[in-house]
Amino acid sequence: MSDPKGMRRNLANYGDAGFSVFLRKAFIKALGYSDDALERPIIGIVDTGSGYNACHANMPDLITAASRGVMLAGGIPIPFPVISIQESFANPTSMYLRNLMAMDVEEMIRAQPMDAVILIGGCDKTVPALVMGAASVNVPAILLVTGPMLAGSFRGEKIGACTDCRRYWAKFRAGEMSEADITEANAELAPTVGTCGVMGTASTMALACEAMGIMLPGGACAPAVSAERRRLAEATGTRAVAMAAEKLTPDQVLTPAAFVNALRVVLAAGGSTNALVHLTAMAGRLGIGVDLAGFDRLGRETPVLVDLKPTGQHYMEDLHHAGGLTPILRQLAPMLDLSCKTVTGLTLGENIAAGRADFAQDVIRPLENPIHSGGAMAVLTGNLAPNGAIIKQAAANPNLLQHEGRAVVFESLADLAARIDDPALDVAPGDILVLKNAGPKGAPGMPEAGYLPIPKKLGQMGVKDIVRISDARMSGTAFGTIVLHISPEAAEGGPLALVRNGDRIRLDTAGRKLDLLLDEAELAERRAELPLKPPVPPRGYAKLWFEQVTQAEQGCDFAFLIPEITRVIP
Repeated sequence: MSDPKGMRRNLANYGDAGFSVFLRKAFIKALGYSDDALERPIIGIVDTGSGYNACHANMPDLITAASRGVMLAGGIPIPFPVISIQESFANPTSMYLRNLMAMDVEEMIRAQPMDAVILIGGCDKTVPALVMGAASVNVPAILLVTGPMLAGSFRGEKIGACTDCRRYWAKFRAGEMSEADITEANAELAPTVGTCGVMGTASTMALACEAMGIMLPGGACAPAVSAERRRLAEATGTRAVAMAAEKLTPDQVLTPAAFVNALRVVLAAGGSTNALVHLTAMAGRLGIGVDLAGFDRLGRETPVLVDLKPTGQHYMEDLHHAGGLTPILRQLAPMLDLSCKTVTGLTLGENIAAGRADFAQDVIRPLENPIHSGGAMAVLTGNLAPNGAIIKQAAANPNLLQHEGRAVVFESLADLAARIDDPALDVAPGDILVLKNAGPKGAPGMPEAGYLPIPKKLGQMGVKDIVRISDARMSGTAFGTIVLHISPEAAEGGPLALVRNGDRIRLDTAGRKLDLLLDEAELAERRAELPLKPPVPPRGYAKLWFEQVTQAEQGCDFAFLIPEITRVIP
């Protein structure tokens, strides 16, 4: 018997399949559908819009355009809502809600009738959540991102969220900008709807997903407010109908080789460190593991080619005008698996060949003239990070990548907020700021707190960067000499929990080491003195989070949602 289609898929259980279809049609006809319409392929469209989410404010336009494409191809579009996450509006952090959104997406696709699904999202955690959920159901799925915002202008300078948000805020904290200045700049940092206009997590994940082939070619970079973004939506709707007929499911696209291609693109773009966590979680849903040592090898081989903030100078609209992802893929072609199948039905290599010809531009560098040749990110181990840590060396101060300093320790986010600007804080420019208990369980939710602010007393001395280490994440829009994702986290009793004020720490980026300069006997004595772990919350999502969330190197997904890992990349 053939698989059920359309209205006959995922029936409500009444013990009588015929009655289930009959009842379903009765209620959907209340919306004005005819019997003829209800016999056509049904394409679900995930709606992640929210009044809290400016990144997704073009959602109604994109749903309209995608629906038009579905209908032009003979299908019926049915939008449905799921959780919407906006980075700066989610407490305690958007990462805390990513897995909840992935579960929502998975269960709504599984529960409702659809022959294929269009996943529309954009803001940082939304894209991985959408793909994680869809991959777990494995119905034909195609991604459409909302697109980046345009850049603004402040007193003649081109600016944009959110690298310039952090740069101006640092100037304000240091006394270099007045209250009036920072308020004026604030109104220009996000001048249109859309995701951050720099190589933050949203842009990085968009490029990674296009490279993996789960969205149409050209889909990553077109601005949110552009007509091109709406044409992409229409084309996505049309293609979704064909994918339903072809039964082109995520497991055929999101292969181990496709994930390696995506990791290459993240590195070449100078992308967000968050992408490693998200891609690991996405791959995990398909039984694919990501080896950190292997990722470090990719980093050593893959130069940074994209001159975009925070690693370079340009903005996402400039990358769009330079041709988007296709010219990057052409430069990386010798390092990529071009045989990977994509949602177009063609291979990655065929998509590249069909793309617009390259032309002279100054945003994407050739392989022989990169922005940074040493790798965008490095994976550190050592006695402070037995299971790994990450540093975005391409956005760091080269003079601090090899550094030994005295630890200035903050036990928690509350401790950081209370003391970072205290004039009595014992801190000097050569010290290393240490933040504990900001990992997956410690915060909770592994917030983007790794970009510790420069202590005000140092900022007023003109200090622009200082080594900072933590078990937290940081925004892809951030910059500085910052070690992140230390694992195991402090809240799990990792070595980070043992660090005390005045300890000496050595950062050896070239040697890929992060070490607390104490002997094992002292470490063992401190370990014995660690307090008991706090009790797991008694109920709700918090209980689920604390019982099931994995560490950074496993993607911070829930353990019970990850199938057996049968393949490891790269």
